[in-house]
Amino acid sequence: MASSLEYVQFIYEQFSELEDISYRKMFGEYVFYYKGKIFGGIYDNRFLIKVTEAGKKLMPDCKMEYPYDGGKLMFLVENLDNKEFLQRLVIETCSQLPNSKVKKVN
Repeated sequence: MASSLEYVQFIYEQFSELEDISYRKMFGEYVFYYKGKIFGGIYDNRFLIKVTEAGKKLMPDCKMEYPYDGGKLMFLVENLDNKEFLQRLVIETCSQLPNSKVKKVN
């Protein structure tokens, strides 16, 4: 089941105070970027983010789910109405993610 654009826009609005945040449609779902890093996305109208130690500290009892068959486990974020929490979660998660790799052109 593809995610609804309305749900994506609601989540995106929760990040309205963050600079350099964007999303991109991919295979009927949506991937979120912060400062060029993919940190999570919307999968079947569920907001999932990558697993990091920061996320574990901020959401110690968080459920983990697969975004799609063959994907890696991610945190299911259910506290969607607290903008401050969500923004802190994104900032701290991305601080622990590696920088994007630059593709070499032959």
